[in-house]
Amino acid sequence: MGRPSPRVVAPWVRTRLRAAPGAAVALAVLVGLAACLAGAFPRAVDRYEDAGLQRTLRQARPEHTTVRVSAPQPDLGLPPERRAAALRPDALERQYEKVLGTVGSPLSVRRAQSAYGVAGTVSPAVPDPWLPRPTGLPAHISLAAQNGLADHARVRTGRLPRAPHPVDASTPEVEAAVTAATAEALRIKVGSVVHMPAPGRAPLAVRVTGILVPRDPDGAYWSTVPLLRTPTLVTLPTPGPDPDKYWLGALLLAPEAAPALLGTSTNPARYWHLAPALRGLHAHDLDRLRPAVAALESGPGLQRARAVTDDGTDIDTGLDDALASFSRLRSGIAPLVSVAAAGAATVVAVVLLMTGGLAADRRRAELALLRARGASLPGLAGRLLAETAVIAVPAGAAGLAGSLLVVPAGRVAPAVLSALAVTLAACAALPLRAALAHRAVRLTAPREDIASVRPSRRRTVAELTLLVLAAGAVATLRRRGTTGDQLTAVAPVLVGVIAALVLLRVYPLLLRRLSGPAGRLRGAVGHLSLARAGRTQGSAVLPLLALLTALTTAAFGGSVLAGVAEARDRAALLTVGADARADAGAPLPADAPARARSVPGVRAVTPVSIAYEAKPEDGENAVPLLGVDPQSYGALTAHTGLDTLPAARLTAGGQTGTGRLTAGGHSISGHLAGGGHSRTARVTAKAHPGTASLTTEARPGTGHLAGDDRSGPLPAVASPSVASSYGTRRPFLVRLEDGSAVTVRIVLVRDRTPAVSGPDFLVVDRAGLPARASRPTTLLLTGDHMDAHALRKAVGGSAAVRLRAEERARYADSPLQSGAEHVYTAAVAAGAGFAVLALLLSLLRAAPERSALLARLRTMGLTRAESRRLLILESLPQALLAALGGTLTGWTAIRLLAPGIDLTTVAFPTAQTPLTGTRLHPDTWSLLLPALAVVTVAVGVAALQAWWTGRRGSVTELRAGDGR
Repeated sequence: MGRPSPRVVAPWVRTRLRAAPGAAVALAVLVGLAACLAGAFPRAVDRYEDAGLQRTLRQARPEHTTVRVSAPQPDLGLPPERRAAALRPDALERQYEKVLGTVGSPLSVRRAQSAYGVAGTVSPAVPDPWLPRPTGLPAHISLAAQNGLADHARVRTGRLPRAPHPVDASTPEVEAAVTAATAEALRIKVGSVVHMPAPGRAPLAVRVTGILVPRDPDGAYWSTVPLLRTPTLVTLPTPGPDPDKYWLGALLLAPEAAPALLGTSTNPARYWHLAPALRGLHAHDLDRLRPAVAALESGPGLQRARAVTDDGTDIDTGLDDALASFSRLRSGIAPLVSVAAAGAATVVAVVLLMTGGLAADRRRAELALLRARGASLPGLAGRLLAETAVIAVPAGAAGLAGSLLVVPAGRVAPAVLSALAVTLAACAALPLRAALAHRAVRLTAPREDIASVRPSRRRTVAELTLLVLAAGAVATLRRRGTTGDQLTAVAPVLVGVIAALVLLRVYPLLLRRLSGPAGRLRGAVGHLSLARAGRTQGSAVLPLLALLTALTTAAFGGSVLAGVAEARDRAALLTVGADARADAGAPLPADAPARARSVPGVRAVTPVSIAYEAKPEDGENAVPLLGVDPQSYGALTAHTGLDTLPAARLTAGGQTGTGRLTAGGHSISGHLAGGGHSRTARVTAKAHPGTASLTTEARPGTGHLAGDDRSGPLPAVASPSVASSYGTRRPFLVRLEDGSAVTVRIVLVRDRTPAVSGPDFLVVDRAGLPARASRPTTLLLTGDHMDAHALRKAVGGSAAVRLRAEERARYADSPLQSGAEHVYTAAVAAGAGFAVLALLLSLLRAAPERSALLARLRTMGLTRAESRRLLILESLPQALLAALGGTLTGWTAIRLLAPGIDLTTVAFPTAQTPLTGTRLHPDTWSLLLPALAVVTVAVGVAALQAWWTGRRGSVTELRAGDGR
């Protein structure tokens, strides 16, 4: 007999993959997408935080970010030779190399922009008369001998300074160079000699041998001490309109000539400027950067620097202030981003768990049969883990690679850990769900169309425990406030857990109460749909939790973004005062308003005359006086919403009054007759008592009217501070810049006004001002899509034009804020997408059972229209439950987190904004739109399923042996 043929056993994993290729591909796509998003998120955060840190450091400028190590001149008791040797380049270079070793990680030094040398700490006045003296004071000169001059400057004229012979404190003359900016301002030429004062000896002659042009004027080499590159016109705080001024410049000596400073009155000091490598600094190293800088300034780093240089060495830098500023800004933004990340991560985790649950439910009979035939629970879980890992691991790796390509900057480790967490969750979902469902061996599978009236005690205890923990965490968060920790980040998830557990317990009771009245209606569709919708299962917790979390995160994120946009619009409006603004230091041409009105996009133009130096009651405090046209300015305040100003309260009344004409140096009191808008006024007055009357005219250019030009003082609108200072019951005089005056009385108080953004102002009718003071200096324009270039051309070259849209765009120009907004929007969008997927999975889970039900009902006479209505009505209560619960949880989360969130940090790149604080408040559209989207998707899927089922015959759905 021949040998029996060997038994061939098909591999489990290969068999399962061939049996369901569509499900395997869908799982791979889901895991790859989730892993890509999870890996890209931390790298995107790193990218925008690093960009924000780099911008903060660049704005701080090298004079603040450079680490300055300075040591005083050698001890006066040392021999002159040793004192001079301590200032020579070779000694300073050796100390420079040792000082570099005192800088600790993660701070690194950019050697190409670092420098060392000797410089005078005192800049004495020089007696040379050929140097410019703006107000008669002599120029002051600073001496510096810095290394690397040839590498960082280009010689435009002459040559670099040299020291051919050894230099000491008694050297009578040295060579120096100056930058082109210093040479131009101080009128220095090649060959010029500057005499530096020297105590006890003749002045040190410094001969200029070259004029230099810096190669990188903004680099740390030249910008750490900007005086080396650019001279300064120093203004002394002296009283009077023309304060004293003098020039301050620097002469650059050869490094070998540094000992010559010991013989001058400049009090020389040694220095080592360490320029940090800004591109090597990362935001995630901030917790190590700040201690490293502190250790340099007053810690072990300072002690090491003193050990290698001098006991009197000091280290100073403004880098710690720049890092602290960035840290405060990031700490205000991080909680918002963490909320979006936690919400999106929760939704993704729920979808992965639902995917495993769906696969386990579809294979319930198969797995129950394997358990009945003797398969162990660990063995069964291991087989399921293997077949899932074959799909999930490559998909997770592909998703991680995609995230590294999409976001090339950032750390790799957090991305790998995030993608690994997604992959592990996807691998474990099916085995865990199957092990939980088949921990006990059953001969027959339980029916799925039966729902128990009372859930099990085990489920009740688990839900109560989770509910108590979530409620306790929310109460703690409410009592303690938002601090940016993990509890703040998971606040929407906690609120969603509470809402999901409560709603799932409550809403079946409500539906069962409604099913009774529905049963008395004609037809069985309404009663049947409510009865089926009221049969909830424990598996409904996950999709509801996903929807509630996504809706809460979307509502929170939408409210944040809406609040940021509103804050920026408000700040731009307060800054500009209208949709556009044209300011000039002098009166604008008479036809400027008409030309501006002709620019495309301009709907209205409001001319305003602003006298910034108007002084009420001839006092010292200036208050801006605004001359406006009441009608147009009132319309502008109504359009902008900046404290509406009634035109009738501001319009000047009366046509006659008393006044004073000043013309030709004579003052004549009398009676004024004429309209408030007339540019020529006729005065009939008496020069002296008992003399004949005099009639004269005041024309523009020949005099001005001081006092009232009507029956009483000008009505004025004032800010609260001005009204508090000058009162609202009595008129008072306001002296204008040209010497004329008007009498005003405050009739209204407003917190702000469009024409000025400051806290002090007076607004009067422009028709009541003198002719010269009434000429507009500012145009406030209303319109859409205005062209700034066309406005500048129409108004004139001397006017500064600002657009509200440009001002708003400037607020969104910070990498930290804009990056956080983009990441937040992407996280909310990803969470919303996965929430829709969770809804589809929940509907897909019940799709076979629904299809079989419709097939049975059609055999009993149910029409296609009634089938669609049945599925829609069955899914509608759950969709409405999710929409209503999501709206409530979103509102609750916003109210919970709002006290600790200031949107000013997110909206504006700096703290200098017109708004003092912008609190988070619920946005109506952000609450309603996601909820409506959930209802729309649920109804649409139900209608699509009814249409698809109607195309298939009842025989196809009710096959023999089908257990549905």
